Amino acid sequence: MTLVGAAETTASIGIPVSRIPGPLEPSEADLLGRARDGDREAAHRLGRLCAERDDRLGARHWWERAAQAGNVDSAYNLGLWHRMHGTTEEAVGWFEAAAGTGDADAATNLASLLLERRGDTAGARLWFERAAENGSRHAARRLALLCEDQGDGMGARCWHFRAALDGDLRSAHDLGFLGYTAGDEAEASHWWEYAARGGHAEAAYHLALLLHTARDEKGAEGFYRLAARADHPGAAFRLGDLALTRGDLRTALACFERAAHTGSQEAPRMAGLVCLRLDDRLSAAHWFGRSAADDPEAAYRFGSLLVSEHNDLKGARHWFRRAAERGHQAAQAELRKVLPLTGGCVETEGCLLDPPPPYWTRPAEPDQAARAELAVAAARRRGDAAAEPAALVEILGTWDLVARESLSRGLTEGHTGSAAGGVVGGMVELLARMSGLHLAAIEHLGLVRATLMRPGTAPWPTPAEVEHVLGTARDLRGHFGLR
Repeated sequence: MTLVGAAETTASIGIPVSRIPGPLEPSEADLLGRARDGDREAAHRLGRLCAERDDRLGARHWWERAAQAGNVDSAYNLGLWHRMHGTTEEAVGWFEAAAGTGDADAATNLASLLLERRGDTAGARLWFERAAENGSRHAARRLALLCEDQGDGMGARCWHFRAALDGDLRSAHDLGFLGYTAGDEAEASHWWEYAARGGHAEAAYHLALLLHTARDEKGAEGFYRLAARADHPGAAFRLGDLALTRGDLRTALACFERAAHTGSQEAPRMAGLVCLRLDDRLSAAHWFGRSAADDPEAAYRFGSLLVSEHNDLKGARHWFRRAAERGHQAAQAELRKVLPLTGGCVETEGCLLDPPPPYWTRPAEPDQAARAELAVAAARRRGDAAAEPAALVEILGTWDLVARESLSRGLTEGHTGSAAGGVVGGMVELLARMSGLHLAAIEHLGLVRATLMRPGTAPWPTPAEVEHVLGTARDLRGHFGLR
């Protein structure tokens, strides 16, 4: 986890000038004379004139004269001057002099320096607290993030709350995540709505996802639209999904195209699939081609179009291989067909002789996709590593798929939960007995699923944990003959 000082720093400053504008200056000669006679205000203003002329040494000289005579703004500006020039100890000294008078900006800068240059978290926290108590919203937010880094959840909530009430929408957004991670979805909804209505696009998007988990599509759509106004790629993609569910292909295509242009990785494939349904194969090939290098399903579809529209077997072989190497089973089957027709040989294709883990091609349930994305966003919010949403969707989908399959085969006598339920009754024992997999492995799969569906019950799964659980999920699907 990255410390707050490295994650959010104050804006860089060129030549620092007085923070308090004054009246028109008298003649410079008179100002110089008064400064030499010990007038600290005149010395401060003279330092400002030097800074405006890019006379850095002159600015430093007169600010030192003024600060030594007790001018707080000069002491603050000297802190900025030394920080800009890399003389940290002098910067700390001058910021401390100004901060000691109750100056919140100086205290915030002092705390930042202590954290960034010295790693002094205790000192930084002390000065952030003083600045926040003196009304600095920025210090309150920095303090909240520092509390998070130190594992002080109560302190983090307190200071995020102070910053949010003072208008910091980022802290309101963070409060939403703290609530969601703790399993308090009402709190998450409150703070995300607060931030969203203030114009925070990410908060609008995450609130829409939360509404989607409750299958409130109408409510979710309103906040997706709010986020989409700020060109949020995820929001445009979700709007496309909703339109597709309603059968509104033209609107879906427009949304997916917009999402693709704003950076969504899945949107080109979905745009291509909609184009196929509209029988616009040329446009479908365009969209599949754009994402084929990174998307196995798009590569498979692009290869299929090359065969059907252009009889380009060599081009298709390339894209079928790309998809097959990522575990796309339909692409593996097509590659077997085209290899003999293009002078290839199955015996030389590693992806056919030793196939990789199967690629999950089933459409995600909207609530599962939303849960997966929220879990990843929550884990990554402070820079922690997290699995990709697609991996979490595969875990969620596998559990439900296997549960439904076992029910359809009449193999769950005595199981009292629903097919999509959590780890209840004898489901774990039953699956272990049927598959031969270790009981603990299946239980681990069920627990990770429960964490994603009911936040707050356990920490978010790590990427290594997700990779381990994915192996169990794929083994279970293999036992049932499911893809």
